[in-house]
Amino acid sequence: MSKEKIVLAYSGGLDTTVIIPWLKDNYDCEVIAVCIDVGQGKETDGLEERAIRSGASKFYLKDVTEEYITNYIYPTLKAGAVYESTYMLGTSMARPLIAKTLVDVALAEGASAICHGCTGKGNDQVRFELTIKALAPQLKVIAPWRIWDMKSREDEIAYCEQHGIECPVKKGDSYSRDRNIWHISHEGLELEDPAQAPNYEKLLKMSVTPQNAPDEPTALSLDFEKGVPVAINGEKMDPVALLKKLNEIGGANGIGIVDILENRVVGMKSRGIYETPGGTIMFKAHEQLEHMVLDKQTYAYKQQVAIKFAELVYSGEWFTPLRQALSAFVDSTSEVATGTVNMILYKGNIIPAGTTSPNSLYDESIASFTTGELYSHKDAAGFINLFGLSMKIRGMKGLTKAE
Repeated sequence: MSKEKIVLAYSGGLDTTVIIPWLKDNYDCEVIAVCIDVGQGKETDGLEERAIRSGASKFYLKDVTEEYITNYIYPTLKAGAVYESTYMLGTSMARPLIAKTLVDVALAEGASAICHGCTGKGNDQVRFELTIKALAPQLKVIAPWRIWDMKSREDEIAYCEQHGIECPVKKGDSYSRDRNIWHISHEGLELEDPAQAPNYEKLLKMSVTPQNAPDEPTALSLDFEKGVPVAINGEKMDPVALLKKLNEIGGANGIGIVDILENRVVGMKSRGIYETPGGTIMFKAHEQLEHMVLDKQTYAYKQQVAIKFAELVYSGEWFTPLRQALSAFVDSTSEVATGTVNMILYKGNIIPAGTTSPNSLYDESIASFTTGELYSHKDAAGFINLFGLSMKIRGMKGLTKAE
């Protein structure tokens, strides 16, 4: 009788290195290791050999980087969704796609279960499992961190040493990191003390600190078509090349480094250091363009949508009717978001330097201090009388308190 097949979300990091032999010992199964490439670069090098050496029967490397940008990053960008006003959802956006790809492999392989290395305290267990439930509810989910006796990353390192397994991290550098083409996150070690300042010189991978950025400013223009960035400094690029270039430019100028104490889905607070150089440029430029092309009511309502959209993405609720409905609204508002945004990058700052759009709602003849034919200063008096009528009535009745 053939053994049960279990598909493992494999990164080659500490957790998944330990999980392969652990699964084989506890389930007497065949482990199929699947690495989903969402732009983590050289981190995927040599993973097949490592997975097979650790006991996997088969290894898949699935490059979904462009799909990640076009189907997950761009909808979130167009929504203007930032979690708790700071976190740009780099890990959150990638998880539904990773889980969807794992489901595709599991169904093709006839596997009975999907295994992930997420801890029982983290957000990612929720994101992975909600997606699996939505797309393939018949598949079992195995989460070793909720089952085994190991309590920490130090326990895992000790497990590797005891079982003669090559450990992918060293004891002094066992930060928990997640990297993709959008960002890199850092958690653990001294960062678990919110009173302690981060050692940025040791931490940063995509960026320099603002203090170490060039003393000369960098001029940059970004072209958008219907809310999607398409060109840098007038040069059109495909989505992958464009984001890589923005990461390079933004990282060199110390753009997009944040330190946040965020509220996890499971209820606790956690501290993370995030580097999102290119993404931060995209968001700021997109926001600048929307100020020009959206009317007051649409922009105000879209800000509310952005908050809810970010909450859904953060919580792993990508494949839900509400997220899809919000995306439909956002796509509608993005029809006019075409134009060019000019910026100056300087030591961690993004300074607006002029925006143009064929759909601009700005009319100089109306906005100018010089009176034109389309607007009479005299019209303001009647507007103020009607706009303030309820306040006037309250004042007449002595109901307004000056406090």
